[in-house]
Amino acid sequence: MQTKILGNTESVQKQNNVLIIKTKEAEARIWVYSPTIIRVSISKEHSADTSFAVIQKPSNKLEYTDSADAIMISTSLLKLKISKSPLRFNFYTADGRVLSEDDPRFGTNWQGTRVVNYRKLYKDEKFIGLGEKTGNLNRRGSSYVNWNTDAVEHDLKSDPLYQTFPFFVGLHNGLTYGLFFDNTHKSYFDFGASSDDTMSWFGADAGDMNYYFFGAQSVTQIIQDYTWLTGRMEMPPLWSLGYQQCRWSYESAAEVLDIAENFRKEKIPADVIYCDIDYMDQYKIFTWNKETFPDPKGMIDKLKAMDFHLVTIVDPGIKVEPGYKQYDEGQANNYFATYPTGEKYIGSVWPGRCHFPDFFREDVRKWWGASFIALTEPGVEGFWNDMNEPSAWGQEIPWLVKFGDYYMPEVRNVYGMEMARATFEGTKKLLGNKRPFVLTRAAYSGTQRYSAVWTGDNSAYDAHMLLGQRMVNSLGIAGMSLIGVDIGGFTGDPTPELMVRWNSLGVYTPMFRNHAAKGTKMREPWCWGKENEAIIKKDIEQRYRLLPYIYSSYYQSHQTGIPVSRTLAINYTQDSVIYDEKYQNQFLFGDAILVAPVESTKFTEDVYLPKGDWYRLSTGEKFEGKKVVTVDAPLNDLPVFIKAGAIIPMQNIIQSTNEKGDGILELNVWYGKEANSFVYYEDDGLTYDYQKGVYYKREISFDPAKGNITLSAVEGSFTSKYDKIKLVLHGSGNIKLLKVNGKKLVLSNNSASFNNDNKLIKIDF
Repeated sequence: MQTKILGNTESVQKQNNVLIIKTKEAEARIWVYSPTIIRVSISKEHSADTSFAVIQKPSNKLEYTDSADAIMISTSLLKLKISKSPLRFNFYTADGRVLSEDDPRFGTNWQGTRVVNYRKLYKDEKFIGLGEKTGNLNRRGSSYVNWNTDAVEHDLKSDPLYQTFPFFVGLHNGLTYGLFFDNTHKSYFDFGASSDDTMSWFGADAGDMNYYFFGAQSVTQIIQDYTWLTGRMEMPPLWSLGYQQCRWSYESAAEVLDIAENFRKEKIPADVIYCDIDYMDQYKIFTWNKETFPDPKGMIDKLKAMDFHLVTIVDPGIKVEPGYKQYDEGQANNYFATYPTGEKYIGSVWPGRCHFPDFFREDVRKWWGASFIALTEPGVEGFWNDMNEPSAWGQEIPWLVKFGDYYMPEVRNVYGMEMARATFEGTKKLLGNKRPFVLTRAAYSGTQRYSAVWTGDNSAYDAHMLLGQRMVNSLGIAGMSLIGVDIGGFTGDPTPELMVRWNSLGVYTPMFRNHAAKGTKMREPWCWGKENEAIIKKDIEQRYRLLPYIYSSYYQSHQTGIPVSRTLAINYTQDSVIYDEKYQNQFLFGDAILVAPVESTKFTEDVYLPKGDWYRLSTGEKFEGKKVVTVDAPLNDLPVFIKAGAIIPMQNIIQSTNEKGDGILELNVWYGKEANSFVYYEDDGLTYDYQKGVYYKREISFDPAKGNITLSAVEGSFTSKYDKIKLVLHGSGNIKLLKVNGKKLVLSNNSASFNNDNKLIKIDF
């Protein structure tokens, strides 16, 4: 197979907002999207410029200079130097420091339809990102494939998995950059794994060398830029942030109700229960099993009376069965994928022989979305998209299967996202002003606009628990904030110790879902003996106490794209210790809570605390940062630390998010030397009224120099469910004054310790 190189520049031309450079072999197009984002697209034959991921348009500002040997495109924050002979693309900061450069030998080239870009590899360069991938936080020395796959019982090195996020962040010499390769074909990333540490490379089986380069000088800003480009999540329904109980399967309505009743009997908080595939009639989508679920509305009404929301699974496969509504409609309107001959593709999954909807067509997405009335009418508000890689028994759907104008190899990686889109848009319309909850197994960049994700069929052992947390953190870099794992492991049986430990980590997992496979032991909190149940209950209660902080953190994700669960590489990028395999699983939950996952067989743990002072949440003990500390880690006390200066709103225990509570917002402030602030956010948690200004937002500030805690004026027209503040001050320091809307309330005249000083101050919150 002949390798074709990009070659030398033959012409340079600007048309409107794009710079076009032609060589003998191909054409390069360059756009400026913002001062920190430049797009490069190199193709032998540019086709229609479409993207499933990108929602922004390029800027009209493209300034360049053209000399004999180079072209320079400059923004206020980023420079792209384009060498003409051969054509190479090199990125620099505005002051000339190198960020990333083409390998001068190879640059971009083709072997058949496969297109690859080779880039220089710097001595200290690290790489983070790519979403749901196994391996270490630092991807250096690893290679990966993106090809959405039903990865049943995947292990610690399996690749590829269910989701494709071809976006990474590079770090070297104190600098940062990001790169998003927007190509939906099967793609490849090699971070110096097999090139003698001389270069990194990425490419795809076909399509364009189409990438967006991000030049912001912090990981935080790069994530904000990437999610500006590809979209940010809507506010999730508050109930989806509570505890979720799932199993393949609860076999009948009676069993579902029994599980729900037991949560209330045991006074273990919970909000969500799931129905897996066995609620359906012979696994046919949009049906109910008339024998085991004879009265769906009656069941759901009883669940709602207990303050439970129901989530039901949906797969893309439509059973080939005349008389079945969705089959008949799909047949009549040619809604299904076909072979080039027009013959409809058939693959076998749970219902047997199935057709697959063409979600790349708007009319099919509308039809699919409208079909959810079979679920929404009885009261379902959550929709779980599974098997949408797409999965068929035997895995590989033939490559000549067509979805509209696309063949399978071009769109396999984005099929799950388009199914999630159809589900989201359809259920949003059916639910009126209510927010749907959508969960998908397969995804592509931009899925955050439509859906939550989880990490698929994990297994019940400690290393999988730790891997799951790394995946959650990595998905956060790729713009996904509402993320979960199957707490306890989907396959296999966890030990009681692992179940307890994993549940304690679930408190700080963005989506807190317990799920298990058929044939495994029951996993509900009361299945582990009274002593373990008490620990599990205590930890679930802690999740509910933290919901004011968690919901405010989701507002931050909605506004900025910064995830709730954050690898330490986001906030402490240049601290080399955080990339050590011993500490790479640690993460921040929101702005201020540091969590150190611990294996279930270990009862002490070495924890690395980054720069600053930290308090252990359970004991109040203070630690100095930039150090490794060895701490106790019994099963009833996961190592969790609070950053000095932190402001964390909490509430008293409730049994579900539908419960009003006692009206007391517990405002926790941990004393620190540096000023800090926190944006508190609240809305009704259910509707889209927040988009019309019906929300409650205020900034809470802590100023240690003045000894003040200040609550700003309220923004928005929503009335808070809290009418009292319980101010809890942690640590030693001089905090004398609480200011609320400019009014002053004196707290103390001394600088004594405020540990456990539970001051109840009645104010109009």
